[in-house]
Amino acid sequence: MTARQHRLAIGAWIAVCLIWGTTYFAIRITLESLPPWLMSGFRWTTAGSIITLYLWSRGERLPALSWWRGAAFLGFTLLVLGNGGVVWAEQFVPSGLAAVIVAASPFWMTGYEAFRSDGEPLTGRIAAGLIVGLLGIVLLVWPDLTSAGAGARGFLAGVISLQIACIGWTIGSSYSRRHAREENVLSTTAAQMLAGGVMMLAIGTATGEWRALHFVPRTTTALVYLATIGAIGGFVAYTYALRHLPISLVSLYAYINPVIAVALGAAFLGEPFDVRMAFAAALVFLGVAIVKAPRRTPARTAGKPRTQTA
Repeated sequence: MTARQHRLAIGAWIAVCLIWGTTYFAIRITLESLPPWLMSGFRWTTAGSIITLYLWSRGERLPALSWWRGAAFLGFTLLVLGNGGVVWAEQFVPSGLAAVIVAASPFWMTGYEAFRSDGEPLTGRIAAGLIVGLLGIVLLVWPDLTSAGAGARGFLAGVISLQIACIGWTIGSSYSRRHAREENVLSTTAAQMLAGGVMMLAIGTATGEWRALHFVPRTTTALVYLATIGAIGGFVAYTYALRHLPISLVSLYAYINPVIAVALGAAFLGEPFDVRMAFAAALVFLGVAIVKAPRRTPARTAGKPRTQTA
């Protein structure tokens, strides 16, 4: 790798940290006038369409018809459940808090893999990390869950939605690693975006969200940002960084994204963040660090790591 490539890779990694750290804030902005499922559907169908047009301009095509079943499954698990769950939750959960809870998704991945015959077994170190992280999550959400009123019920629904999002991302990521094919990465990504986006538009239509749809300059700008820089720019930057930097460095984005999300939410949306929440977030990050610590022996399954985006 040349010195120029290294500088570009570092720049790409910084871009990933900034872009994916701001998406939680941008999602919160869009929800001021756009319902969650239609907004998400617009975001991913737009991003998928832009990539498709780019591929067609280069004489390339989307994956063969036989691959679309897998694309639909990944679109449902990674985008409808994974991203859609985050968007729906942010109606009730502050964007910074949502980012911290989503940062604990490696816990779900670890548990899921432990129950698979070809997955990594649950060790004492991993179990300790899960316990530490769980304590952090409980400390983070307990005061809001135990308060009375409709706000507490909405908050509880949002926390449950975030856990569903983590589960969906876990299942989709596991499937993607084990069924990876040699198709062009951009084309397969576009197929997943289009499939997931269409499903979200269908959900929004079925739940009557069109009546609540209202575009204003502020929310429209946030939606454009999510569909272009947030979806496409973040993906391209992450792919480039992953190709030229150690995975151990690239994966640190998972600890930086929530910090940026919390800072933006507190500074521009007035979202609360006190000493208790900071300590709880530190416990979550510590648990994730313990779970993700390098193993002494290589894993039995290989493949490019998947990463959760908002």
